[in-house]
Amino acid sequence: MNKDEPSAAAMPFRDLKGVVGTLEIGAALALVLAAGDIALALDENGVISDVSVSADDMPDLSGWIGRRWEDTVALDSRPKINEMLSSPASETPGRWRQVNHPGPDGNLPIHYRLVDLGEGKPRMAIGRDVRAWASLQQRLLQTQQSLERDYLKLRQTEARFRLLFDMIADPVLVIDAGTRRITAANPASYQLFGAKPGSLDNRDLANVIGGISRDDLIAALGGATATGEHCQMEVSMGEGEPPMTLTAMPFRQDSGRQFMIRLSRDNASADDASGRRPMADLIERMPDAFVLTDAKMQIVTANSAFVDLVHGSSKEAIAGQPLGRFIGRPGIDVDLMRKQLDDHGQVRNATTIVHADDAIEEAIEVSGVKTDAQGGHYGFAIRTVSRRVRDLPSADRDVPRSVDQLTELVGRMPLREIVRESTDLIERMCIEAALAYTSDNRASAAEILGLSRQSLYSKLHRHGLGNLIGRKDELS
Repeated sequence: MNKDEPSAAAMPFRDLKGVVGTLEIGAALALVLAAGDIALALDENGVISDVSVSADDMPDLSGWIGRRWEDTVALDSRPKINEMLSSPASETPGRWRQVNHPGPDGNLPIHYRLVDLGEGKPRMAIGRDVRAWASLQQRLLQTQQSLERDYLKLRQTEARFRLLFDMIADPVLVIDAGTRRITAANPASYQLFGAKPGSLDNRDLANVIGGISRDDLIAALGGATATGEHCQMEVSMGEGEPPMTLTAMPFRQDSGRQFMIRLSRDNASADDASGRRPMADLIERMPDAFVLTDAKMQIVTANSAFVDLVHGSSKEAIAGQPLGRFIGRPGIDVDLMRKQLDDHGQVRNATTIVHADDAIEEAIEVSGVKTDAQGGHYGFAIRTVSRRVRDLPSADRDVPRSVDQLTELVGRMPLREIVRESTDLIERMCIEAALAYTSDNRASAAEILGLSRQSLYSKLHRHGLGNLIGRKDELS
């Protein structure tokens, strides 16, 4: 029932006088009280002149006599009282309106209908006690709030389960016990089978794991269903791959049976993995950068030094990115190193550059290895050479001193720049040889080089050879 229940279509008695015209006062009062639990007599100003109560459990309402009707109700109910009192007189009673009367024991909810008794006569407010209905409504609201809280807890539990499910390092799948089809799989499962996210859903487990017999799988799962305990079986993941242990644990969900399937390596592999933990910790702490990529040269993981080197925000932010985004010239250096690794299994001290997201470039040396597994991984140790060069004693010049140093420039600058560097190298070496041959006599050195003394002076100044202060007389 709504708070403001609309009235039904009016249909008065055909012979009203014959029905109620001869009613005595007591019968009329009984008729009024039968229509409701309380009756309020109201004058033309809306002041309560009298009160009649028929319900035994109603509080004492004698204090309402002489008060305005709207003063006996709560603030939010006063507009409804004013609306009923201001409505024009009618032979048909108005619709029921719910109002609340404040009291020492809480609100008293009443449904009122205003009845006009005729011109010059008081109006009658017939009221029905709806405390039981309001209590049911309150219980319904509390039940709804409880359901919403339970639903929120369920969603939070589901979110925690999903987070834990996704973070498990071992491949874990959930399958239907009847059809043996996959209903859920964690990211480690997709990585193990080389499948795209979502592509394992609704697939038969025996078809996904190639090295397993359908009959053996049905027998193992059937035994686990009968006993209610987990079962284990060894499965082959392919040629050259170590076998894995399949553990199936039955459980119930939505009145149906399902299995939690876990694939793991044997204990020897687990011990080997635990033995690699100190190695992983050392790699994380080493000052040189280290990065591990997959067969497509996409970053799998890296240590903190590599993250700092490329000015990344975190390891997670650079995971999955192509190595060529950070190392070497686009499409050149990384491809060359990959070919070298595929052919020889390792690369030593390859000189290239690192370019971070903030466009800062720095010279580096890269050493790398490749694993022997099919489709394997690549590991790279990276060391910056700019810091090492800055730490060396300052040289008298900026050009290379040998052919070996010239060849190291390949990949770091264009051929045109390398040719210019080689020209400077040859010129410097010839000038140094001439000065050594003439015992540092600049005039004789200029003559055997076929240069004017002023030209030799200019080249000495450009190459930073010797202390020319106080020696200009030798060139004059």
